[in-house]
Amino acid sequence: MQKGSFQLVLQTSSLVIGFMVWVILSSLMPYISADIDLTASEMTLVTAVPVILGSILRIPIGYWTNRYGARLIFTISFIILLLPVFIISSADSIIILITGGLLLGIGGAVFSVGVTSLPKYYPKEKHGFVNGIYGAGNIGTAFTAFLAPVIANEFGWRATVNMYLILLIIIAVLNFLLGDKQEKRIKVSLGDQIKGVYHNPKLWLLSLFYFITFGSFVAFTIYLPNFLVNHFDLSKVDAGLRTAGFITIATFLRPVGGWLGDKFNSFIILMFVFTGLTFSGFLLSFTPSLPIYTIGVLGVAFCAGIGNGTIFKLVPMYFSKQAGIVNGIVAAMGGLGGFFPPLILTTLFNWTGHYAIGFMALSEFALASLILVVWLYYQDQLKLASTVLESTESGMMITDMNGIIKKVNPAFTKVTGYMEEEAIGKTPALLQSGKHDKDFHREMWEKIKADGYWQGEIWNKKKNGEVFPEWLTISTIKDDAGEPKMLVAMFSDLSIH
Repeated sequence: MQKGSFQLVLQTSSLVIGFMVWVILSSLMPYISADIDLTASEMTLVTAVPVILGSILRIPIGYWTNRYGARLIFTISFIILLLPVFIISSADSIIILITGGLLLGIGGAVFSVGVTSLPKYYPKEKHGFVNGIYGAGNIGTAFTAFLAPVIANEFGWRATVNMYLILLIIIAVLNFLLGDKQEKRIKVSLGDQIKGVYHNPKLWLLSLFYFITFGSFVAFTIYLPNFLVNHFDLSKVDAGLRTAGFITIATFLRPVGGWLGDKFNSFIILMFVFTGLTFSGFLLSFTPSLPIYTIGVLGVAFCAGIGNGTIFKLVPMYFSKQAGIVNGIVAAMGGLGGFFPPLILTTLFNWTGHYAIGFMALSEFALASLILVVWLYYQDQLKLASTVLESTESGMMITDMNGIIKKVNPAFTKVTGYMEEEAIGKTPALLQSGKHDKDFHREMWEKIKADGYWQGEIWNKKKNGEVFPEWLTISTIKDDAGEPKMLVAMFSDLSIH
């Protein structure tokens, strides 16, 4: 097995264990609350607390992974996780639960390790799919959501929590022994990396998108077990099974989202994602019956899974040199996106007696994200067009329909000698050599007006007075209504061929 493939398997397995540990409290809360007296608000707080450290630590862990490698960071993280798991297994008050739950967040923070490490082993055209496979380690939350209640029914919730100590020891040893000791290190300081990215709007837009998609995944993961038991009177095991189904769908669609991002324009994929989340949040806001509620939740699972995979295709595309810190920031925002919704939903329910406003907020945030994705898509297309203009070796000149020059490229300056600021606002008469009579120019413009283009050899004059032959193509660009909008002239100097 190639080194990259082996590390993909090892690191994905590590993420599975990390996420299994991360959601112990939410999956076992129906059992814990029966043993420790907790109010509804306290239960929500306890289940949300692991998300705090699991989000904030993703930033330094992404940086440390670039600096020290995945082997060391995974090993240390799993050793530290032994402490909160032991604390929770012996908890008898909300204070101890919150203390253990806060440290439990390390299990979610290790997500930044793989998305920073694994792209080093693969070409860019595979980054989306590879990060999607790694992100499928989210399935660990499904394992805990489904298996923990079943085991707790048989052995009790404290014994169930203690079983995770064995898993943590095994995966820590595997990473120490089998992790890549020669992983490429990047030793740029944290401050320098942050300075290099914080001013880039794409960082914060990707953070917002992941705040919605991964935040939805995390929020529903920690929120569903208690909600299904209390709101629909389902059994604890049934609620765990349905939550596991939600997690499984979102998880297995994550590699699909990464693959789609590799094959197609990622922004178009995200348009579909946020359209679906907008509709799903709108549907859930009506407090529907269980079947309709299930459809809405499955819509969230489908869109969140696809979106999570697609977004992490975009990170290494735009931030290849600062992938560690950017992965950390984007992942942290996603984690925080899972912290606030359960608290907000519970607070709104206490105030209003229903969850409509909270779910409608999801719909509105998704709609706002959809608008921003559309804007980013067209900005990307404009940048692509500008790059083509700037990099082509032929001289190019863009004018309005009155012949006023609006844009020239570097090759224009190289051929004619005129700088951009000298040409903008002038007309192509700037280059006329005087070798062609009025009939020549009249026939040229009649051809352009009739057919939309003209092509041929023409003599023009450079800034230094040199007259030279060029091959010129003039094309008419039309707007959506079919009306002429601008003219594009492309030319090359025939005297140097």
